[in-house]
Amino acid sequence: MTRTIVIIHPGGLGDVLLAVPAMIRLRTRFPAHRLMLCAEEQVAKLLLACGIIDEWISVQGRACADLFSGVESVVGEVRTWPEVCDLAVGWLEDRDGTLSEGLTRGGAREVVVTSPFSPTIQATHQRDRFLEAIHEAPFEGEALLTAPESLFHLGQACLDDAGFPVKSRLVVIHPGSGSAHKCVAPEALAFVVGTIQTFGAIPVMLEGPADREPVARLMQSCVNQPMVLKDLDLLTLAGVLAQASLFVGQDSGVTHLAGLMGVRTVALFGPTDPARWAPCGTKVTVLQGAPCLCQSWNEVGRCEGKPCLKVSQSRLESVCLTYLREAAFR
Repeated sequence: MTRTIVIIHPGGLGDVLLAVPAMIRLRTRFPAHRLMLCAEEQVAKLLLACGIIDEWISVQGRACADLFSGVESVVGEVRTWPEVCDLAVGWLEDRDGTLSEGLTRGGAREVVVTSPFSPTIQATHQRDRFLEAIHEAPFEGEALLTAPESLFHLGQACLDDAGFPVKSRLVVIHPGSGSAHKCVAPEALAFVVGTIQTFGAIPVMLEGPADREPVARLMQSCVNQPMVLKDLDLLTLAGVLAQASLFVGQDSGVTHLAGLMGVRTVALFGPTDPARWAPCGTKVTVLQGAPCLCQSWNEVGRCEGKPCLKVSQSRLESVCLTYLREAAFR
């Protein structure tokens, strides 16, 4: 029977994507093993489609809840995973050892449960903190998610249904984030939209359930309103990004996805430290205003001027045009 490596990661999209280099390192360390991931459903499906993992189960399911709570008899597929497991990795806190004990009791030969936020970890970038948690060296090179043909077709069908012009150059813009305090002003993005349209490319907005307000504000600031793609599932979104010449986005999970897929990416940062949280990729440019001096998110919330989000429009325009010209000659 094929042996397994079990990975448990309950984080959001951006957090899970930051752990992809560590998953790739585990694949390299254990080339004959199957990688089994317990994570949020959509990101798990994406990593399966891209060949990063071999099997998944939802972290929100009953089986994982039993595992976390330490019940004696775990139900479902996850019950059998540790039986043939040579290494079980949990990137989360396990203060009372319940998860570690459950994995060991289930048959896992080695168990490593360490939060990437642990003060014992010394690496700076969150990507490398996931690696250090499994006793691996910092990542060198580029870990890319390659969208298979099936995802490309999903994205193309989505663009066709939205009426996107055939053979036009696509620029994807995501004006939202998990927090309004991490978003640059809509006027700055509206300026980018105009620059893209003048260049001859077609900007497309992404609007998820939490992006209604930033998208509405941006649309009000645009002279020529761009197309909007609403509430895409993650596989379709990845398929759309795979066809983009440029992505512009805030500090969000979607921006991490674009960078990891090798899309030319402009990541707009504010109060979050890019040295710790910037998306990975050789085609990623991070733009930020003045360094944030706030000592906590409470201070960020009270900060009215938010100079860290005052990104230079001329610098933003320059980077976008450089990427678009580069894409035009590929």
